[in-house]
Amino acid sequence: MKILYAVQATGNGHITRARIMAKAFKKLNIDVDWIFTGRPKEDLFDMEPFGDFQVYRGMTFAIKNGTIDYIATIFKNNIFHFLRDVFRVRFDDYDLVINDFEPVTAWAAKLRKVETVGISHQMAFSKQVPIAGKNFIANLVLKNFAPSSQRIGLHWNDFEESLLPPIIDNDIVANNLSPKEVLVYFPFCEAEKLIEWFAPFNDYNFHIFHGSNQTSGYNHINFYHFSRSDFQDKQKSCGGIITAAGFELPSEAIQMGHKLLVMPLENQMEQQSNALALKQLERAHVLHHFSNKELKKWLQAPLQTPKPYPDVAYELAKWLVNSKNESLENLSKRLWQKTAEPIGENELNLQKILCQ
Repeated sequence: MKILYAVQATGNGHITRARIMAKAFKKLNIDVDWIFTGRPKEDLFDMEPFGDFQVYRGMTFAIKNGTIDYIATIFKNNIFHFLRDVFRVRFDDYDLVINDFEPVTAWAAKLRKVETVGISHQMAFSKQVPIAGKNFIANLVLKNFAPSSQRIGLHWNDFEESLLPPIIDNDIVANNLSPKEVLVYFPFCEAEKLIEWFAPFNDYNFHIFHGSNQTSGYNHINFYHFSRSDFQDKQKSCGGIITAAGFELPSEAIQMGHKLLVMPLENQMEQQSNALALKQLERAHVLHHFSNKELKKWLQAPLQTPKPYPDVAYELAKWLVNSKNESLENLSKRLWQKTAEPIGENELNLQKILCQ
């Protein structure tokens, strides 16, 4: 069996998930070719698991001061380059095409009537899950950015919608999480703003992965270049995580028991919805603007109880390789039964109300 797997590379979360899936397919001795779009090849890091992968320009969003700028996004993307890439993709000799919210391969497959399996958190938003910040443009993007024949959504619970748990690296194990050590992943925010925010709290150490050569001038505020291994080293010991409201990193925080503070990007429906779900599940403190008072409150809060997820990547890879002999509904139920913290009836009823 040979698989073509396409990944949206604008955010590191999609690539992190792809690394875990690559490991699962390797266990099954399955040959996988990888395509990444949305970021230049020289900006990608820790890509060894993907071998001789391909990169296309794809499409991405313009973000300014933590907010999606839709006008700048239009000018940032070149439709002619995008169409050129769409017609360059080849599907010959592949038994299965998988897509993680990647538009070039998705549209190439749609135009050529090639069946694809879409696996991503974004796929969950076609179901009845918590939604916030919904607008016409956001809804249009989610529906048409990366079309697929079959949608497999990932979320923090199933919402009775046959969703799957997050795809997490189960080998990452916390090592005596310290409440005084804080991991910060906020690359879209200006470094100076983060320094200003954290400077008064010198009883805590802030480890900021920002991808810049910034120096803070404070002993308790340190900046780091992007590196998956360095990030994981800090992740294993930092008790708190501050980040935007993406999906992959909050999922890891939930599994490892970090306390989590999220600041969703404005005008980004997915992140606004993630923040709503995390708050609803009592798994994160949500801020929509910088606040010293709220940061102090969060820093003094206790750590969370870990919620281990099963090896979703391996089970999903087996399901795909075995031509889906089991229904997606049964796969979902089986995986959620292995999750350590089942959702309560009252919590589920509340979520259904918020989803309406």
